[in-house]
Amino acid sequence: MTALTCRLWWASPRDASPALLDLLDAGERERHARLRLAADRDRYLVAHALARLALAREAGCAPAEVAFTLHCRACERHPEPRPDPHGKPLPAGPAAGLEISLSHSGDRVLLALAHGVPVGADVERIAPDRDTAGLADYCLRPRERRDLDGLPPGQRAEGFFGYWARKEALLKATGEGLSGGLGTVGVSGPYERAEVVEWDSPAAPRHVRLTDLDAGPGYRAALAALWPGPITPVVGDTAELLADHRPQTSPGRP
Repeated sequence: MTALTCRLWWASPRDASPALLDLLDAGERERHARLRLAADRDRYLVAHALARLALAREAGCAPAEVAFTLHCRACERHPEPRPDPHGKPLPAGPAAGLEISLSHSGDRVLLALAHGVPVGADVERIAPDRDTAGLADYCLRPRERRDLDGLPPGQRAEGFFGYWARKEALLKATGEGLSGGLGTVGVSGPYERAEVVEWDSPAAPRHVRLTDLDAGPGYRAALAALWPGPITPVVGDTAELLADHRPQTSPGRP
């Protein structure tokens, strides 16, 4: 089967600049302004501006013509969905038919884009000092917890965030997000080839592929697609895409 090409762009919150605000729509600017921490505002700004620029290029339209609808599969199953806009962004207008996924953590901002196939991407900063015991009970299946506890102590933090990145990428691809339950998904060990081992959910997709991404030292990242064949990630040139909207200096991709 032909491989699915998934385009990736890596950026940093340090790519944020006032010019990027002009690329956001009114709702995005409102959500951006509500974020309390400057670092969170910068990550949000870079991610959403990057998405609009990449989609405009793929669709052959101006960034201002790119629109989004927000889709939450969890709300479809509840009689009283949340009133605030939320969920997976689905491109509309001239960019309809394209699929994206956004993620950011620490100094990493990640955008994934594919044609006609739902994708999910997640990047996680490895935090060795974070107490992951309670989180492990929440998101790991018994087999995964045993495998994690069997790792050398120095590898357990990275292993945990490797599990998390893979699982969240899968749930983002389906549109479930974290409400789908990280513990419903079982994946291979964090230092093994990324694979879906089990999925206990009526929303589990028939076809799904999962692969790890190289996010640089101190991070784990993964990409998932609702697709039966292989995935070919292709990293785009973020510097060139943001050329007209970035500060004079930028760290570039990891």
